[in-house]
Amino acid sequence: MLAFMWWIVIGLVAGLLARLIMPGNQPMGWVMTIMLGLLGSIVGGFLASMIFGTDPREPGFQTGGFIASTIGALILLALYGAYERRTTSRL
Repeated sequence: MLAFMWWIVIGLVAGLLARLIMPGNQPMGWVMTIMLGLLGSIVGGFLASMIFGTDPREPGFQTGGFIASTIGALILLALYGAYERRTTSRL
């Protein structure tokens, strides 16, 4: 149970950092920010394992993993922003 709570906290912080770094307004609530950070962790872990050859299943908190989570969240946030601009321009 404690690991699940830790995932939520890391997801929230990574999502908030991504939203802080990315210019512009991202209208999303707390739950979407947490989901952004959690999905960013998955994307960032996958990219880090492909680039550096690390094992993403290695337990424990690592600074590199947190940075990769934030970078993954930035990638997802950029994709989300592009999708939003595309769908709003069609209306």
